[in-house]
Amino acid sequence: MRLLDDARGVLDRWAPPDDEQAGLRRLYLEHTDAHPGAMSRECHPDHLTASAIIFSADHEQVLLTLHRIIKRWLQTGGHCEPDDATLAGAALREAREEGGISDLVIDPVPVLLSRHEVPSCGPVRPSHHLDVQFVAVAPPDAQHVISDESDDLAWFGVDELPEGTDHSVRALIAAARTRLRESP
Repeated sequence: MRLLDDARGVLDRWAPPDDEQAGLRRLYLEHTDAHPGAMSRECHPDHLTASAIIFSADHEQVLLTLHRIIKRWLQTGGHCEPDDATLAGAALREAREEGGISDLVIDPVPVLLSRHEVPSCGPVRPSHHLDVQFVAVAPPDAQHVISDESDDLAWFGVDELPEGTDHSVRALIAAARTRLRESP
């Protein structure tokens, strides 16, 4: 199965939690229908990406990366690669690369969608990442390793996020906490 087919299937089956998320779901599906290369960073001005918020095993902390370019604390994630077979797999690969934790467990059902402008992604402005966001859980005593994509990487209490953490990251954490409470 191609990644684009997986993305369409995931989005088709996903139950958005509210009207705003339903609107984003429609936008993403329209984008995948209109652009055969929608999963590639070469699709301009917008393309789908995959990210994961990483929770500690006890669900009390999240691992955030201080993005080297954007200079903000964010979840792990980024562009889909040609070898990615699924959106959840792309999010898991990014989480492993950026967090340095190899034995993460990811929920294959998205938590939220986030459309955000990106300042340095391709030749057309404005450009947007159409991010499909997942939740992953680290094993007990997981040791993270900073990647060259980050200025820093750190665990934060879910109620003690660093100053300046934007609304989209806080919304993702809140939605992921709800998901984790609902599933064993």
